[in-house]
Amino acid sequence: METQIPILIIHVTIPQTQQLNKRLAQSTYFSFGAILDSKFIQTNFNSIFDKYNLLSPKLSQKEIEIKGARVHNLKNIDVKIPHGKLTVITGLSGSGKSSLAFDTLFAEGQRRYIESLSSYARQFLGKLNKPEADYIKGIAPAIAIEQKVSSSNPRSTLGTSTEIYDYLKIFFSRIGKTISPVSGKEVKKHTVADVVDYLRTQDQGAKCLILAPLEGFLKYGIERQLEILKQQGYVRLLCDNSIVLIDDVIKIKTKNKELEKALLVVDRIICDFSNESNSSRLSDSIALAFAEGQGNCLIQFVKNNKIKSFSNRFELDGIEFQEPNEHFFTFNNPYGACPACEGFGHVIGIDPNLVIPNKNISVYEGAVTPWKGEKMGKYRDRFIDKSVEMNFPIHRPIAELNETELELLWKGNKAVKGIQHFFKFVEKKSYKIQYRVMLSRYRGKTSCPECMETRLRKDVNYVLIGGKSITDTILLPITEALLFFENLELSE
Repeated sequence: METQIPILIIHVTIPQTQQLNKRLAQSTYFSFGAILDSKFIQTNFNSIFDKYNLLSPKLSQKEIEIKGARVHNLKNIDVKIPHGKLTVITGLSGSGKSSLAFDTLFAEGQRRYIESLSSYARQFLGKLNKPEADYIKGIAPAIAIEQKVSSSNPRSTLGTSTEIYDYLKIFFSRIGKTISPVSGKEVKKHTVADVVDYLRTQDQGAKCLILAPLEGFLKYGIERQLEILKQQGYVRLLCDNSIVLIDDVIKIKTKNKELEKALLVVDRIICDFSNESNSSRLSDSIALAFAEGQGNCLIQFVKNNKIKSFSNRFELDGIEFQEPNEHFFTFNNPYGACPACEGFGHVIGIDPNLVIPNKNISVYEGAVTPWKGEKMGKYRDRFIDKSVEMNFPIHRPIAELNETELELLWKGNKAVKGIQHFFKFVEKKSYKIQYRVMLSRYRGKTSCPECMETRLRKDVNYVLIGGKSITDTILLPITEALLFFENLELSE
C-alpha cells in the first residue's frame, strides 16, 4: 500500500511570505504536497519547494478530483488538482478561493482522517460535516496554515500551530527509550515479572534469599525498627552474609552500626517452577521485597553469596530519571520547559555581541570591550600573559577563532579566568553603582545557556528513538528529517 502524505494548505499575503518560507525550511518534519491560496504570491516559493524537495508525494492517485463543489460561493464547479505540484488558487475577493481550499479540500481531508480513527477517539473530536460536493477523490489527510491563524503565545512555532509537534510528543513519549548518559544503557523499571524471569534462567533447585534493604533505621532507630519488623511477622536479617534472628538481636540490645547495613530476609526459596503454588508464593515475596525496600529488591544465591539487585524505580547509574510522557516534551508546559528560560529559549544575560562588538580585531587589539581601562585592563593583560601557555592565538581576529578557542576565551581554564568569570566578579560587586552601570551596558536578550534555545529541559535529550532525541529531530533540515522517518525501523 502506497504511503498517504498530508497536504499542506497555506494562506498568506506578501508581507508574510518571506517569514513563512524561512519557517517552513526550518520547522517542518514531513514531506507534503502543497496548495497555496493567496491573492499575491512571490516567485521564490517555487525555489523553496524545489530546494527542499517538498513536492514528492507517493499517492496511488495522481490528482485530487473534485466534482460538483457547492460550498458558499462555489457554483457546482469541477476541478482536478495534481499531486506533486505547487498549485495556486487565485481570483477576485469573494470568488471562492478559500471555500475551495479550506471549506472543501481541507475540510474533507480532515473529516476522512478523523473517520479513520477508532470510535473511542472520535467521541472526543466531535463530528465534522461533509462538504457539499458530488464526490472528492484522491485526497489525503491535510494540514492547513491560514493567514488568520495567529497566537499570542511567544512560545508558539509553526510546528505547534499546525499540531505537527503534538504528534512528535506522542511519538517520543510512547516509544522513546531513556538512555543513561553515564553508561549508555537503557533505563528500565524492573517489575515482579522481570525478577521471576531472571530466576527462571537459574539452575533448577538453586537456593536463594529474597532480600530488601532496610530504610527505617535512620527514621525510627535500630531498636524501634526491629520491633516494627517483628510485629509485621518478619523473623530473620542478613548481616555480614550470616542469617541472624530478629529476636536474638533484640535480646542482645546491640547497637552495632553493622546492623544499619543489614538486609531483611523476606523469604527463602528454591528455584523450582514446576509447582504453580511455588511460583505464586515467589511473586508475592518479590512484590513484598519491593515494598519493604522502597523500590529495591535483592536476590542472593546461597551457594556463592552472589547478589543480584533490582529496582522498580526509574533510575540507573545513581541517577533518577523522569518517565517520559507528553508533557515532558512540551515547552509550553512548566513540566517540560527549560527551568532557566521557562520555555522561551532566551534569557536576559550578558550579550556576546555587546561584549565583543567588533569581531574583526583580536584580543590583543582590544576586542573584548569591558577589558579596557587601567583597572579592568588587568584581565586582558593576564589573559595575554597566559596565552603562550594555553596556545591561544591572541593576534587572530575573533571571527577566525574556532569553537575550542572561543570557549577558552569565554570560560577560561585553571590557568586563567575568562569573560564569564569576569562578569561574575562584576556581579558580586554590583552593590556599587559603577559596577551596576557596567553590567547594564552588556546585558541583553541572549540564548539560554541551559537549553541552547531548544526550550526544553536537559533530560529530554536522554529519550531517544533511532539514536536521536526530539531536539535532534526538530533541528534536522526537512530532507534529512524525511529520510530519518522513512528509514526508521520500529519493533512491534
